[in-house]
Amino acid sequence: MRPKRVDELIGGNLYWIVKHRLVAGLEILRFEDREDGRIDIVCSADLKTVAPTPRRAHQGWRYLENADAPSGDDDGTGVGALPPQLYGRLAALALV
Repeated sequence: MRPKRVDELIGGNLYWIVKHRLVAGLEILRFEDREDGRIDIVCSADLKTVAPTPRRAHQGWRYLENADAPSGDDDGTGVGALPPQLYGRLAALALV
């Protein structure tokens, strides 16, 4: 289904949540209608990693306001520089 806020989404990001953590985003370039009635989301090829941010699991679209969207900047803790496997193990132990 086509999102209701399509015009606001173009130029924004489609974020990836892996194991309850927001980890990366792709810039949304446009939406294209297909002949079968579905919608294609065309994203840039540049995957931008962000410092892992806890998020609850959800299904479907969720809109992040600019204040809630993660920045690509390091948050100063160094957690974003950890290898993903190490971060996952530390998070499983509730150390990060």
